[in-house]
Amino acid sequence: MKAGKDEQYPTDSTSGYPVQDIAAAWVRERPGTPVSSIGIVTPIWRLAKLLGDDRRRVLAQAGVDAATLDLLSVLRRSGPPYTLSTRELSRRSLVTAGAISQRIARAEREGLVTRRPGEGRPRTVDVTLSRAGHDLVEETVDQVLGREAELIGGLDSEQQDRLTELLQLLLQDVQHRLGDTRITHVGED
Repeated sequence: MKAGKDEQYPTDSTSGYPVQDIAAAWVRERPGTPVSSIGIVTPIWRLAKLLGDDRRRVLAQAGVDAATLDLLSVLRRSGPPYTLSTRELSRRSLVTAGAISQRIARAEREGLVTRRPGEGRPRTVDVTLSRAGHDLVEETVDQVLGREAELIGGLDSEQQDRLTELLQLLLQDVQHRLGDTRITHVGED
């Protein structure tokens, strides 16, 4: 068996924690296989799935989809007059220009935003949060963030702060190793 971090996993599965059981089975079946990542990556994927599914349920109950709420939230967080260019919306939403264009068109049809030609640069389009869009964000954001705060409530504030720091370090390092600083939503390219 490989010495080091992977020795923390016993070869007989009795942990009661499936991630440790998975790692232990690999160590038993393929001694020398690196398994230290399993205890980190597998729970992150499982949490992403659970949190994503729960967020979709909360949003469905509120009558809004994640992409629309993301667009409206970016505009709301920008501060008065709640207007951004399509380029800035794309950058802040962490999605492509094509994706942001689709989101804006859908939100405009629903009366949640308005768009108009921007000032200064040709072809610039400014998008503004409408009163209905503002009201929808105000009604929805506390539901979503409150639910997520409830879900991580098993960790005290010090643990949450430490986990936030560790996840940021891990994200930055993985982005550096992959040469990819894009941040997308789970499951999106």
